[in-house]
Amino acid sequence: MTIKDRVIAIIAEQAVLDVADVTMDSTLESLGIDSLGLVESIFAIEEAFDVSVPFNANDPSQSDFDISSVASIIAAVEKLVAEQHA
Repeated sequence: MTIKDRVIAIIAEQAVLDVADVTMDSTLESLGIDSLGLVESIFAIEEAFDVSVPFNANDPSQSDFDISSVASIIAAVEKLVAEQHA
């Protein structure tokens, strides 16, 4: 399973949706993921990839972890995984 597939699966699980309903352009808001769901998604991503997500739950705009779309979350996770293995 690729990073993309795993992240989409985690997001789909948090949104209680089918994986096919999660697109690269989807936002967490459009998927019905609230702030608690976001935090749970971040924890699940950290656990799945053994990374530490630099995320400020109180002010997501001040984070290096872009949560504006599913594609941006995947790109951020890919970057964290690459840095971990560098």
